[in-house]
Amino acid sequence: MRVLIVEDEPYMAEAIRDGLRLAAIAADIAGDGDTALELLRVNTYDIAVLDRDVPGPSGDEIAERIVASGSGMPILMLTAADRLDDKASGFELGADDYLTKPFALRELVLRLRALDRRRANNKPPVREIAGLRLDPFRREVHRDGRYVALTRKQFAVLEVLVSAEGGVVSAEELLERAWDENADPFTNAVRITVSALRKRLGEPWIIATVAGVGYRIDAAPGTGAERG
Repeated sequence: MRVLIVEDEPYMAEAIRDGLRLAAIAADIAGDGDTALELLRVNTYDIAVLDRDVPGPSGDEIAERIVASGSGMPILMLTAADRLDDKASGFELGADDYLTKPFALRELVLRLRALDRRRANNKPPVREIAGLRLDPFRREVHRDGRYVALTRKQFAVLEVLVSAEGGVVSAEELLERAWDENADPFTNAVRITVSALRKRLGEPWIIATVAGVGYRIDAAPGTGAERG
């Protein structure tokens, strides 16, 4: 299990990280909201442990981003506030569990393991199409049995395309589902990402371009469907 700890008190964060490591739980630390969002962008975590009051984007904002991403990552919130209203607002934001400071490290470990079991029981189905095997839970892609290493953005785009089961997905829809709300609608990021994704997946090209419409997974690559 790999956990992201968002906590602005260095000693607290390091104590949590060291304690989790003793329990065989890998943990990374973010001391502020901006660092947390960057780590979430470049790494894959099983659970996020969020202090609600951190500099930059707050724990609440980070929770909202995680929920909006559709990753299904469980969220455990840490806070000194123990009023019922505070806990209720945290759950409304998408938190899966709540732990009030001060807390026993053993209780945190038990709660994280419970969340991980729940996540595993609710894991999304593996999707297969045209020799592609996409595992959303493990964030892994194989083509014809060969592992394909993808960036988070490439994986997100491919997941949308595979979910369409051969149907055409517009660039606008890809931008909406694989990027955040701040994405520039006039950007060429979709075209660049799809092009890089094609190369990662290898020949024959499996992502077809439908001129003026969008992209789709070609169920029979190499049969003359338009690509570009």
